[in-house]
Amino acid sequence: MSTLAAARADNFYYPPEWEPKKGGLNKFNGQHALRERAKKIDQGILVIRFEMPYNIWCGGCNSMIAKGVRFNAEKKQVGNYYSTKIWSFSMKAACCQQLIVIQTDPKNCEYLVISGAQKKVEDFDNEDAETMALPVEEEKSKLADPFYRLEHQEQDLKKKKEAEPLLVRLQRVSDDRHLDDYSLNKSLRARLREQKKRVAEEEVTARKMGLGVRLLPASKEDLAAAKRVKFSSKFNKNRDDKRALIKSASIFSDSSYSSGSKRMELETKRRRINAASASKLLTGGFKPSSWSTGAGSSARKNRS
Repeated sequence: MSTLAAARADNFYYPPEWEPKKGGLNKFNGQHALRERAKKIDQGILVIRFEMPYNIWCGGCNSMIAKGVRFNAEKKQVGNYYSTKIWSFSMKAACCQQLIVIQTDPKNCEYLVISGAQKKVEDFDNEDAETMALPVEEEKSKLADPFYRLEHQEQDLKKKKEAEPLLVRLQRVSDDRHLDDYSLNKSLRARLREQKKRVAEEEVTARKMGLGVRLLPASKEDLAAAKRVKFSSKFNKNRDDKRALIKSASIFSDSSYSSGSKRMELETKRRRINAASASKLLTGGFKPSSWSTGAGSSARKNRS
């Protein structure tokens, strides 16, 4: 935020020709503090961000505009309900640029669609929604009639007697629970201390087990889920087969056995070669060597 553009964007830049007697920057630049939102401020119109209060049907293309969709709406005052102002919001639909006008209704505490759209009527069951149905305008006018009240008084008293025991019990429970603030605070702090102590013990146990996370206490659901897990029996079978194979095999390895057999074959061949050479030597198959010739001449010299 140290650049000149950033200072101008934040409206912190004071040009050299500005003087304090010329007022603020907005007055000096001849613009409103709300900029584009106040371009029609002379007509009493201010541009705001309006959020659709309920689902409506667009009057131009009959598309549904959901509750919570936001628009840039022109806000202006169109009247008063006693001392409460009535505001009008004009906006264009994104689907077909249809102009939609919505006004506040302070009398009934709701919004009214004036033009450009239609409110989507959504009915629901009061029992399913767990709400209470408010009396309509006709019922309100009838309640002002004493004869109508007298006719329905018996039903109202009966409903009151049926609901009174439940209301009395709820009120008694509420009074007992919130009567002594000191006891409530004491029990809450004691519960908080127990919770902190339990969490500290669980963290210590997790560190002893070499875990970086805290282990929660076992619950009935965890025990039931663990009992439902059944591991495969192939592991035990494969282990037993490997042990039986190891016990039935020789204590010598295959490499030592093969090398021993080869050594025996070589020894047999060597014996056969030695036997064949000895038999040929005896039968004169070999010529006497120089060593044997030298030995014979020396023997003859000795004899002479």
